Amino acid sequence: MIFHDRRDAGKKLAGTLQKYAGRRDVMVLALPRGGVPVGYEVARALRAPLDIFLVRKLGLPGREELAMGAIASGGIRVLNDEVVRGLRIPPHVIARVAAEEEQELARREQLYRGDRPPADVRGRVVILVDDGLATGSTMRAAVAALRQRQPSRIVVAVPVGAAETCREFSEEADEAICAQAPEEFYAVGAWYDDFSQTSDEEVRELLELASGQTAAFSGR
Repeated sequence: MIFHDRRDAGKKLAGTLQKYAGRRDVMVLALPRGGVPVGYEVARALRAPLDIFLVRKLGLPGREELAMGAIASGGIRVLNDEVVRGLRIPPHVIARVAAEEEQELARREQLYRGDRPPADVRGRVVILVDDGLATGSTMRAAVAALRQRQPSRIVVAVPVGAAETCREFSEEADEAICAQAPEEFYAVGAWYDDFSQTSDEEVRELLELASGQTAAFSGR
């Protein structure tokens, strides 16, 4: 099945998550930017609040593709102990890279969320949404960071993901739902007719729309 666009993918993904519909303890967190249109439709279908969860990789200087760890929304830092110990990366290097990435994360938080504080996920069921899973590195960092905020359950949910990656997340998260998990995957964009980049403006608009809908669901 090919999705028309991310909104269409979100509607179809929501159909696999109906057991979470209408529950007051459920929250949808989307990974910007591409995960937000998907997460918006999931949150709307489940009558759940929507927020973003930003993750920034901490790349090793000179070998930025190698992740020493990651930082995430809410001031959370997760280190890859195997990489840090194996390469004997000194604390001042980690601190410098983290400071740079924290600035960028803060800029994006302000851009997308404005003055709204990050959602409190402690004790809640969090459905973590993106537009797809290839290697899963960003989602893996998100799960690890989110654990530190002590939700009761983490559900990784995507419209499409590589079969092996989806299997791995069934162990790393409390639950992993891939609406499609083809063995021959190629790339996330191959499963969409329209995989054009999600704009910052679209992210802001969808978060504002979701905020209004959450207030309506709550009867405020």
